[in-house]
Amino acid sequence: MGTRRGLPPVIVIGMHRSGTGMMTRTLESLGLFVGKDKDENHESTFFQRINDWLLLQCGGSWDHPQPISHLLRNTEIREKTADYIRRVMLISPRAISFLGWGRYAFYRDITRLRIPWGWKDPRNTFTLPLWLDLFPDARIIHIRRHGVDVANSLVKRGRSRSVAQKLYNSWLALHWFRVKKGAFVMSPRCDSVRGAYSLWEEYVEEAEKHVVRLHDRAFELRFEELIAQPERVIPELCHFCGVHADDLVLRRVAEQFNRDRAFACQRGSRTEVLAE
Repeated sequence: MGTRRGLPPVIVIGMHRSGTGMMTRTLESLGLFVGKDKDENHESTFFQRINDWLLLQCGGSWDHPQPISHLLRNTEIREKTADYIRRVMLISPRAISFLGWGRYAFYRDITRLRIPWGWKDPRNTFTLPLWLDLFPDARIIHIRRHGVDVANSLVKRGRSRSVAQKLYNSWLALHWFRVKKGAFVMSPRCDSVRGAYSLWEEYVEEAEKHVVRLHDRAFELRFEELIAQPERVIPELCHFCGVHADDLVLRRVAEQFNRDRAFACQRGSRTEVLAE
């Protein structure tokens, strides 16, 4: 194998609940490799864990991402961090969770992948400078969605998954012996539409900086545009990612999009929603 360099990755950025998962699943179905082990949001667990580690060492989280700036501004720590990821994470057996056993046996190193590949994680929006240290030729896709729709979706998701209060009431005696782990909601900040909307603003502002700086190495699209005109947008995405698919396959994929998901906020009052 030698030291042959692989193809640069496609890194998907954008706010949570903005269509990053839907878009990534579409690209995967057309030939973009995005990892073997993925969660329900179609995020590679391998790169998830690294982004978790990057944010946690700064005291940050997905809903409080700004502390990562302290790491990025510290040249010495940033270089050591990138070197650790490059020399340990990307080539160790841990990479099997991304490559799978067969690809790991063949490549032994994620950076040697010779197929169109990449990964999706909204937190890439803030950790991207470090990923570009590792993959300077990476291509970036930013998908953005109307902020009110994102905020409403975050609140709904957080409350639908918040079973902690019911469990707490049902098994109160258990907490006499073991302290409860985690909060009663997925994110206190995103338990209100106003708080979730402010987080959307942070993500969009950060992503826009990357798009401006990277010029032709960044592809920006709107969720609403992808939903309304998939037959036009998907071929452009494939070309940007280096993925080749015939017209028949592209048409079949485009027909699967639910166009009713665009601009859900227009079916309600934007002012009343934000005033919550």
